[in-house]
Amino acid sequence: MNIQFYGAAGTVTGSCFLVTTEQNKFLVDCGLFQGSKALKELNYGPFPFEPTEIDFILLTHAHIDHCGLIPKLYKKGFRGHIYATKATTELCSVVLPDSGHIQEMEVERKNRKLARSGETLLEPIYTAEDARNCLQFFRSYQYEQQFVATPGIKVKFYDAGHILGSAMVEILLKKQGTEKKIVFTGDVGNTDTAIVEDPTKIKEADIVVMESTYGNRYHLETEDRLEALARVVKQTMLKGGNLVIPSFAVERTQDLVYYLKIMKDKGQIPPVDIYIDSPMAVEATKVFMQNPECFDEEASIMIKGKGAETLFTGEDIHYVLSTEDSIALNKVKGGAIIISASGMADAGRIKHHLKHNLWRPESTVLFVGYQAQGTLGRRILDGHKKVRIHGEQIAVNATVEKIDDFSAHADQAGLLEWLKGFEKTPQQIILVHGEDEALATLQRVIKRELGVKAQIAEYGMIYDIAIEEPVLEKAKLPFTTTVTVALEPSLKDAFTIIAENILLQSKQQGHDPKVLQRLLAQLAEIERELQKVS
Repeated sequence: MNIQFYGAAGTVTGSCFLVTTEQNKFLVDCGLFQGSKALKELNYGPFPFEPTEIDFILLTHAHIDHCGLIPKLYKKGFRGHIYATKATTELCSVVLPDSGHIQEMEVERKNRKLARSGETLLEPIYTAEDARNCLQFFRSYQYEQQFVATPGIKVKFYDAGHILGSAMVEILLKKQGTEKKIVFTGDVGNTDTAIVEDPTKIKEADIVVMESTYGNRYHLETEDRLEALARVVKQTMLKGGNLVIPSFAVERTQDLVYYLKIMKDKGQIPPVDIYIDSPMAVEATKVFMQNPECFDEEASIMIKGKGAETLFTGEDIHYVLSTEDSIALNKVKGGAIIISASGMADAGRIKHHLKHNLWRPESTVLFVGYQAQGTLGRRILDGHKKVRIHGEQIAVNATVEKIDDFSAHADQAGLLEWLKGFEKTPQQIILVHGEDEALATLQRVIKRELGVKAQIAEYGMIYDIAIEEPVLEKAKLPFTTTVTVALEPSLKDAFTIIAENILLQSKQQGHDPKVLQRLLAQLAEIERELQKVS
């Protein structure tokens, strides 16, 4: 029995893990690669396994980097069941056809250029029809309801607290009378986020395959996230521009609408029109309204006797569906909050809104989620003075803001807290879904805090479940997935050590958490300034 890592290994996207037993082969996730051109190329090539040999898929959640290649797998012959929660299944019925449509539109645009130059035309990875056809194979189960995926393999979903319906997957594999319990965390959610519950603590596991997105970071803002959001809104409105927010259509958009509505109702921000310009986000919001059983206590109290739709609707909240209405938004020069997908600004309608607002000093672009290396969002966030959008160089004159605390990913402290929830610390921890520095830092901190040396997965690595170690590195990504920070290695190490020592001493001496937050924020600011001049 083994696990092979074919995505989210050395990078944060393309989550895909192949589990092979004596009788079966199945996948945990089958996600789309996002980010750099080299990463995206992996979406077009053949799968590193035979799709027709895959018996079933266990899906953690409906983000495209976890589910986005399922239609391609279907297109190539896969006909097994796809097991997920009810909310994940319903969200996939929205995001997968939309993904297919976006790919068709992108290929159509590129093919117009290729045809004019006489070059070979491209074929989309899959179409919206492929995506709709694969939906018939989804099967839904509730949290903590154990089911038999196939004889000898029992599965249970636990709430990951990441997005609506997101799950950690517990797998019991039976071999020769003994069982191995493997937990794939999927994406572990942040605590105290809007609408969804906190991540469930699991009591025991033999092997944990764990995400590391923010393994080297802390959600420590010098101001409360809602205060920060209110400040950005008010400052932008005073300047007379628009506030443009690239946002993931699932969960982040709903969180923002939820918070903005509350703040507007309380008079914490001025009257402002809020536009949700993403057909997928509109449909995803309907799924939220249909699944109030997934809400946390605060949201449940707010909708009591009113209905879930009250969280996301209001006279100043506009859901934009048609292309014509989306284009009309480009003529709005000020006084609007425009929330649009994609969350990393790599595709979709957000690129048009950035094209029409980035060059305007009176406008603001606010990032509220992770921006992977190679994405348009990451380039803007990293301070590029000009960026290319639809073949045109656009000056970045708008104010660029970031609020990390809206992230749906647990930070380093959250990941450690979740690991410490086991009654007995798992001795086999494999780190995935992170960039190099995040993986290395989390590995070091786990060793220091829990006494376990976690294994960092590499693309193609085979992990033998029986002997509990990697036995073969079959392939490596044919490119570097992260950009090395332009600091001397010794200086980079010094910053890491200083930050970790601040945390350790603060914990030992009982310092005020707000003092700790300010110190770490100042340290991060110094590091950013040094990067600029290096």
